[in-house]
Amino acid sequence: MNFHTQTSKAVSNVLLRHFLTILLLFIGAQVAYSFQNTIVGVLIDVNSKTGEQQRMAMQIAAQRFNNDSQNHYIKLFFRDSGGIPLQAASSAEELIIKKKVEVILVMGTWQEATLVADQGNSAQIPIISFSSPPMIPPDSMQHRWPFLIQMAKDQAAQINCIADIIHEFNWRKVIAIYEDNPYSGDSGMLSLFSEALQKGDSQIENRLVLPSFTSLSDPKGFVLNELLELLPLQSRVFVVLQATFPMITHLFREAKKIGLLGKDSAWIMNEGITSMLDFANKSVLSSMEGALGIKAYYSTSSLSYKQLQDDFQPEHAKPGSDALQAYDSVTLITKALERMNGKSSNSMVFLEKLLSSDFNGLSGNIRFKDGHLFNTPVLRVINVVNKEYKELDFWTPKLKFGKSLKILKDRETKGGLTSTAPKGWKLPTYAEPLKVAIPINPAFENFLKEDPPKKYDGFCIRLFLETIKILSYKYGDIPYVFESFNESYDKLLLNVINKSHHAIVGDLTILANRSKDVSFTQPYTDSSLSVIFPIETEGSMWLFMQPFSWEMWLATICILIYTTFTVWFLEHEFNPDFGGPLENQISTTLWFAFSSLFFAHRERIRSNSARVAVAAWLFLVFVINSSYTANFSSMLTVKRWSRRDIEWLKQNNFSVGCENRSSFVKNYMIDVYKFHPNQIINVHGEHDIVDKFKSKKMHALFFESPYERVFLNKYPRDYTAITAAYKFGGLGFVFQKGSPMAKEFSEAILELAENGKLKSLEEQWLTPPQCSNSNRSPETEGLTLPNFWILYVMCAFICTICLVLSVSSQT
Repeated sequence: MNFHTQTSKAVSNVLLRHFLTILLLFIGAQVAYSFQNTIVGVLIDVNSKTGEQQRMAMQIAAQRFNNDSQNHYIKLFFRDSGGIPLQAASSAEELIIKKKVEVILVMGTWQEATLVADQGNSAQIPIISFSSPPMIPPDSMQHRWPFLIQMAKDQAAQINCIADIIHEFNWRKVIAIYEDNPYSGDSGMLSLFSEALQKGDSQIENRLVLPSFTSLSDPKGFVLNELLELLPLQSRVFVVLQATFPMITHLFREAKKIGLLGKDSAWIMNEGITSMLDFANKSVLSSMEGALGIKAYYSTSSLSYKQLQDDFQPEHAKPGSDALQAYDSVTLITKALERMNGKSSNSMVFLEKLLSSDFNGLSGNIRFKDGHLFNTPVLRVINVVNKEYKELDFWTPKLKFGKSLKILKDRETKGGLTSTAPKGWKLPTYAEPLKVAIPINPAFENFLKEDPPKKYDGFCIRLFLETIKILSYKYGDIPYVFESFNESYDKLLLNVINKSHHAIVGDLTILANRSKDVSFTQPYTDSSLSVIFPIETEGSMWLFMQPFSWEMWLATICILIYTTFTVWFLEHEFNPDFGGPLENQISTTLWFAFSSLFFAHRERIRSNSARVAVAAWLFLVFVINSSYTANFSSMLTVKRWSRRDIEWLKQNNFSVGCENRSSFVKNYMIDVYKFHPNQIINVHGEHDIVDKFKSKKMHALFFESPYERVFLNKYPRDYTAITAAYKFGGLGFVFQKGSPMAKEFSEAILELAENGKLKSLEEQWLTPPQCSNSNRSPETEGLTLPNFWILYVMCAFICTICLVLSVSSQT
């Protein structure tokens, strides 16, 4: 009985255990059926500060989803890519084969993303990348990697924002700095940056390529040596496009030591660097004092952000833009799963749900077009001051800056911001003064002259000194040294092109082909091409006849005869002075006519009619006598010159002169006016010009208008000029291509023009008031009958009336 009882109990226990096992398996199956697991692979650089923040943000996002979801569970598998593409590809393969991941997040470089995307194509699982190339069209990438989703920030927008900052401050030359990635290089950023700068007439003067930080045994010494090589460059605008946090730390500390972070310098950091400022310590921020940067805009006042910040561990600091983007990537996956009712087994449907997402995340609006993030980037311009960064402005691709960055200029220090905008270029010092080349022996000493030992004067020197005064008031002392050269202007330009000299001060013409290699200032005087001719006197034995035209002479003789006849007819019967024998009457009348021309007649006029006729005649004589005297005097005192022009010179094959330094004038004469080179002779300065004109070796001289004004001002009675070409670029000073000094001197020249100082210098040196150049007038013409016909008609009419009345009274 006991045995039977014990056996029964044992069987009951076995059956109970089997029943419980089956029940548990059933419950487990039900739980497994009701909960859908999604495995997500994450490739991340776990050793970087950015990687730590991204990992923390994704874990928080996954945990929140798992806590709130009733039928789904998301599991993250992290793998360290180490920033190495092949390691990333190997880790991705392991996640796909062993962990059966359904989506992979690639937080590293574009090279890592492309290798992982190839594996995503093979396994047909979505790959979400946090990087993208700046210059490959999105449509080609979508065709090559259909499972690739680019959740990257817009690099092109970041580059354009930096370029707009540079243009806003009118900086012309910049130095680009980036840390070389052995697997990615600069990813096309330099080409994109150079293109963006050129839109505003700026350029990259130099590139500082730093090797990977991990490859340097002495990063501090290496960075210092590289920065020392930048000291001789004039540009002081440094743009850091790409660098790791350790490299940034050494870069700014060494730059500060050697004075490259002073008031003359401007440093601009890309978004990838400024995003690391959130977890930078105070000493690092102190070395960056005054630097500018751009950061992606995100709201820090939202409830979601504050909750994420509360969940962040203290050692991870506050979450930055990279952490927010990582958080949103997990949210992207969870929202897609929710729209699939928790089923992610169909990868094509999963991909479609991911790409059709549209929600406002912590980093901004999340939506896609053609496989890449599609939104309007909003960037913040920040300034590192007082061991923290402060916001200066906003930027968008269409609206550009929300408020002008130029408010920094001439502003009092407020809230730690610098009082004035950095100049962005190196000022001359006594150790490295402004080296100025001076062309001696110009066409005229009015522009430049050298008085031994090495003393220079003239219009150009005085103008240069006036501009230096203005700039010294603005920036302090600007040391300079002069060095004279006796060579052609084209050769002299090579001294600036090869950077042996900073500038040329002289009478250099601004030309298009020259502007390709050097920078000119604002022209200090206009310039055109003139032709100078000697004034020649046209002597003639009949010169006394030329004050009147032949019509005028004929009319005068006719009215003289008619008036003489009228007086004789009215007087010869009653006036003994006109009476007597016929011979006496004729001689007296003729004498009266001639002497009346000079108001020297002595014969008395007795009849009233004759008196009226004589009065009209004497009035006419007075007018034509005065006109003749004035016109004849003008002909005698003003030398006449024949009408000559360029065609006249070419037709007669006359020799023409050209200043030997002005090679472009000679080329202009040959190319535009088609002069034969044998017709053109070189002249060497003022005295040579006068000698060649006097010796008839030269019939005309082609001269730029500033020289023409000086020459005619010295020889106003001997030469005259006509305009041959209306406009050149004017005369200006020369600086190295892209030199910011050209802009500063241009502004100073404009200021001198506005305050009248430039005009005063011109009057003192170029056109002193000793002689006025009033000789350039056409030859004096003879007076014609249309000018006086009314007087002749009146005189004839009065004489006729007197005759008619006299005849009528006699009958």
